[in-house]
Amino acid sequence: MPLAAALLAAATLTAQAPADRAPADAARQAESLAKRAAERLAALQREAESLAKQERGLLAELRKLEVDRAIHVEELGKLQRDARDVEGRRAAAAAQTARLQQEADRQRPDVEARLVQVYKMGRAGYWRLLLDVQSLRDVGRAYRTAAALGRIDRDRVEEHRRTLAALTAERATLDARARELAALQKNAQDAAAGVERAAQARTNLVKSIDERRDLNAQLAGELQEAQQKLQATLAATAAGRPAPLVTLPLRPFQGSLPWPADGVVSSPFGRQPLNSPGPAVRNGIELSLPEGQPVTAVHGGTVAYADLFSGYANLVIVEHGSGAYSLYGHLSGLSVKKGDRVEAGTTVGTAGRNPAGNPSMYFELRVDGKPVDPLQWLKR
Repeated sequence: MPLAAALLAAATLTAQAPADRAPADAARQAESLAKRAAERLAALQREAESLAKQERGLLAELRKLEVDRAIHVEELGKLQRDARDVEGRRAAAAAQTARLQQEADRQRPDVEARLVQVYKMGRAGYWRLLLDVQSLRDVGRAYRTAAALGRIDRDRVEEHRRTLAALTAERATLDARARELAALQKNAQDAAAGVERAAQARTNLVKSIDERRDLNAQLAGELQEAQQKLQATLAATAAGRPAPLVTLPLRPFQGSLPWPADGVVSSPFGRQPLNSPGPAVRNGIELSLPEGQPVTAVHGGTVAYADLFSGYANLVIVEHGSGAYSLYGHLSGLSVKKGDRVEAGTTVGTAGRNPAGNPSMYFELRVDGKPVDPLQWLKR
């Protein structure tokens, strides 16, 4: 692609750029870079402290959730034990009911036969039973015998009825308790699942924070290494020796880069809608802003390209080292030339118009040679 070819040419040009500069310029530049590096290191340190605080809070929440989870597990276990006990009692009640029913079925013929016989005898039958006796004592004995037989049958029937009613009531109570326990188990399972989801979410957050802390430490290490080089540059300039070219790495400044111009994002990074003009995939963003407004570099580096470029009008490419580049297109005028050293905030040109004729500028950022979403790197 043409733009990729321009980047390749820019890398070649940067590799051929001179490394030595005037001692005074080198000292001023080193001091400026050291100040910016110190400010960013302080910001990274604050971020590291904030991440550590967040992690401590999440770990405390995780500990509480673990206790809650253990409580829910114990509650669920108790409910399950209660449910098994109720189920056993229901089975026992059902078995006892079946046994009573079988006993009633076995005794029913005898009881029914006696009741039929008593019915056939009627009151006259009882009187005949009493008249057949020979003495008053026998009369009393016969009367008591007849009454006892009737009472026994009535008691048997009543006892059977009461027992069945009690078992029916007990089974109804046990059924209600079983339904209640089932609902409680469902609630306990839902609560345990909620605690599990909350714990997993916090575990994922802790993992994310650990990754951010590792990245924070890595970026801080890169900046500290750059600071050491800057100290060497300052020492060399103080001794009157040629100072090597020092560039702050770009990666530690993710999320804190200044905007190249004061405008509104009119075309975002990434794939464009099918009915949108221009390429299907946009490697940068386009800002809508007044024509002629200054456009500044977002990070220090060396101007690797500054000239007209097809589709981008005037284009400036700044190389930041380690495969990092920033691109500024749709410029109406240029303020730098190839090989110039720029810092964050250095004016590289003025905003112009895009191919559609609208006042705008194009900004692209590449890290490790690949386009990234500038909105993830610029200050929010």
